[in-house]
Amino acid sequence: MKLYLIIASLLFVQFSFAQDATKNSSPKVWSLEDCITYALENNITVKDAALNTNIAAVDYSKAKSSRLPNLFGSASQSFSNGNTIDPITSSYVTDQIHSTNVGINSSITLFQGNQINNQIKQNKIRFDQSIFLEEVEKNNIILNLLETYLQTLYSKENIVISENNLAASEKEVLRAKARLDAGTIALSDYTEAQSQAATNKYNLISAKNEYQQYIIQLKQLLELSPLEDLEIESIDENMDLINLELDKVEVYTNALGFLPEIQASNLNIAANENELVIAKGRYLPTLSLTGSIGSGYTSINDNTFSDQFNVNFNQKLGLTLTIPIFNRNETKAAVQTARINIEKAAIQKQSTEKEIYKKVETAYQNAVSAQEQVIAAEASKVASEQSYKLAQKKYELGGLSTTDLVISQNTFTNAQQNYLQAKYLNILYHQLVQFYQGNEIKL
Repeated sequence: MKLYLIIASLLFVQFSFAQDATKNSSPKVWSLEDCITYALENNITVKDAALNTNIAAVDYSKAKSSRLPNLFGSASQSFSNGNTIDPITSSYVTDQIHSTNVGINSSITLFQGNQINNQIKQNKIRFDQSIFLEEVEKNNIILNLLETYLQTLYSKENIVISENNLAASEKEVLRAKARLDAGTIALSDYTEAQSQAATNKYNLISAKNEYQQYIIQLKQLLELSPLEDLEIESIDENMDLINLELDKVEVYTNALGFLPEIQASNLNIAANENELVIAKGRYLPTLSLTGSIGSGYTSINDNTFSDQFNVNFNQKLGLTLTIPIFNRNETKAAVQTARINIEKAAIQKQSTEKEIYKKVETAYQNAVSAQEQVIAAEASKVASEQSYKLAQKKYELGGLSTTDLVISQNTFTNAQQNYLQAKYLNILYHQLVQFYQGNEIKL
């Protein structure tokens, strides 16, 4: 019994320590830089792009190995009965024959319209292109993280606004109830205050739900478990406004100079041009060198197994020239297809440049606009806040109706949300312009 009590006490103490540790532990607070670093290592889209790069590297190594000769070993054991040809002596016999053949064969392509060298070049281009495409996916993840992170911060601050509004409206309900009991206001004023409180409670629930939705998006970008807690770091409230000193065209030119999409498009054109050279090489002949060594044994020969292997040992060396005469226009079709693909690659590059210009111009124009919007929104927020405070005092003194107070509160709420939105849009577009200049995204 004492032993059971001791064990139970130890388990209780261990459980208590575990509970205390759980209470004292707090979830990690993630900065934007933490999110970017973690996502680049764990996001499945980035991992998939990295695997495509690895495949391209394997293909490039395989192409370089095509210069080397191949080597195959062979061995066979056969039995024949009746009229047959001895596979070793090639003589016609009528008997039961047991025969053994072993050999080693090798061949190497000496010339194939220079297709081997061009294929190596082609795979090297594709490998380099896959590196840039991997960078494209990384950049996409970074931009998605930036936007989602700022949206999450916006929704988090919006919860605070909703909580403050709910607290204020609940106080107004209490004041309205006291004034209703005193007979200074009508029942409709009291019910309107209740309605406003209910609306603000609904808005708070919606704000919290919106925040959780953005947290889910962040977890998916980070490949975190749905059960794992995620808390993000707030940004400096005193961030300076953007000062755009660069011209829009200059921003676009700088973006074309470093974005991996452009480098990948250039390599795509080069790869298709090289594909045309490979296709034309099929018109040329192919010269191959072949060689083999081998030996064998047959049962109709009276010599021993080892003696026959020594006697039948043979070596062969030869050249094979293959001249393409007519292959049902396959080479001609390959050349035509390669030329078409070159034109398509050029069009794809133009499309990529247009898309980049659209993104850059949109980010630049929005950044310029956001500077003015955040100033106007801040002024509106300050003015509406003062107006709301005056409305509250008038309401307390009985000089303002509940309807006017609700209108003043809603005006202040909208001004707060407009400022909040303008602030984060200002930050977002500033970071986008910085990104298109090749600068690091950092809050």
